[in-house]
Amino acid sequence: MFDTRRSASPLASAFRMAELVYHSTVHHVRRGHRNALGGLLMAMAQTVIFVAAFYLMFALIGIRGSAIRGDYLLYLMSGVFLFMFHTRTLSAVARAEGPASSMMQHAPLNPYVTMTAAALGALYLQFLSLVVLLFLYHVIWVPIEIEDPFGAIGMILLAWFSGFAIGIVFHALRPWAPDLSQLLTNIWSRLNMVFSGKMFVANTMPAHLLVYFSWNPLFHMIDQARGFIFVNYEPHFSDWRYALWVSIAVFVVGLMAENFTRKHASASWAAGK
Repeated sequence: MFDTRRSASPLASAFRMAELVYHSTVHHVRRGHRNALGGLLMAMAQTVIFVAAFYLMFALIGIRGSAIRGDYLLYLMSGVFLFMFHTRTLSAVARAEGPASSMMQHAPLNPYVTMTAAALGALYLQFLSLVVLLFLYHVIWVPIEIEDPFGAIGMILLAWFSGFAIGIVFHALRPWAPDLSQLLTNIWSRLNMVFSGKMFVANTMPAHLLVYFSWNPLFHMIDQARGFIFVNYEPHFSDWRYALWVSIAVFVVGLMAENFTRKHASASWAAGK
């Protein structure tokens, strides 16, 4: 009749939480497609379409000569990849199951697990897409040479983390104002289409234009990533530390907002949606 709950050790709780995050991540990856191959092909197709669109746009308006001296397609992909990591992660985290969802009635599931699973699922698909596309480009088209691979991967992970952090803020806002949260998510993604700097490099931008881009952490990440990728480019007007500290600050604010929302959310909020 009565059941006594035994408290688990911190290590056992950590393993249990890691297992829950793993299964939630697998569920998130396969939610849109029955198998992982379908999700991978879709992520690759979206990246290829972005790169092809920018390549045609640059060719039509004749600004190809302003790119970094080196592999032109790698220059385009360096911006598109970080943009995709950031925006896809942000969108996935913002749309993750919230505290008012009926799924939260199944213990020990909680919003932190669903958000982490969404972020890791986006990281898995985008990183696998990056590896496959770069491998195919290296084998079929032209050999790729990256000056500092570890630095470039660090910028990719920073772009993912910043998308995770901003996504938490929008996720915390969603139970209170779902339409506003979706609108802000779309606005942020559209702003980054221009102000992420994936079409430009900071060293060649005039000072009066640089101020419109330097506020954006993703602009610093992309510019720094190109410094790690190309031997002929040394960033002078961007700093990855700025992007890191802004991302950490937003992450902390997002966790505080999510904790407040989780304590005050009601299951009846989801009933009216």
